[in-house]
Amino acid sequence: MSDYDRIARAIQYLEQHVQQQPSLEDVAEHVNLSPYHFQRLFSRWAGISPKRFLQVMTVHHAKHMLDESLPIIEVSGQLGLSSSSRLHDHFVALEAMTPGEYQKMGVGMEFVYGVVESPFGLIFVAFSHRGVCRLAFLDEEDPASEIERLYTIWPESILKNDPEAARRLADRIFHSPEELDRPLSLLVAGTNFQIQVWRALLEIPMGRLVSYARVASNIGRPDSARAVGSAVGANPIAFLIPCHRVIHGSGKVDGYRWGGTRKRAMIAWESV
Repeated sequence: MSDYDRIARAIQYLEQHVQQQPSLEDVAEHVNLSPYHFQRLFSRWAGISPKRFLQVMTVHHAKHMLDESLPIIEVSGQLGLSSSSRLHDHFVALEAMTPGEYQKMGVGMEFVYGVVESPFGLIFVAFSHRGVCRLAFLDEEDPASEIERLYTIWPESILKNDPEAARRLADRIFHSPEELDRPLSLLVAGTNFQIQVWRALLEIPMGRLVSYARVASNIGRPDSARAVGSAVGANPIAFLIPCHRVIHGSGKVDGYRWGGTRKRAMIAWESV
């Protein structure tokens, strides 16, 4: 049996037995490998660990059950989880929201937003008590498309326009770096691969530049530079998740979703 066939069988087994929450040993035995060898082989082929893949499948099934208004504790039991807190942890890690928040589609959640000036032009910034969820550069003052994006993720949430609160946050981000010793929380949702890339971007020091290939290597996916580029382009929180620090291997500084000139200005500003 080829490695491809083994991983295909493992994925099928995990999909079919998600409600039993099979262990690493269970899946490895199913494909006739040692747990150690299976862990390495699966991670290399699938890009994530078997445990992480099972978590993704668990959340996928849970979302369908929650859409049918099943109680969270019942969903946890049907998915073979020992408690609802485990389902909570899976949702927060993969979806940046709790199961209750997903089921309510943002009911009772309030997001504050505003359009304010930054050193690199107008920005739209939105945040809640959970953290910053959106920071985007604007070429005009109309934030309608950004507001629409928030409603797409949190359709039942309350959005409050508070330019003064947005200005205070922008000042902290761009003009008072010493205050960033108190970490800002970020509230983001994305695919597992996107989250991997965004975490890797947070590791790039200010004033440093890396290539897309280097980011791909840093997340253990050396052949995924093109996919890394797509994930970088989908970054929902500009500047704080520093996608502007990623450039082509040739040294070209372009391809920035908010404009190459702005990207070069940000790189120069950080270098100084």
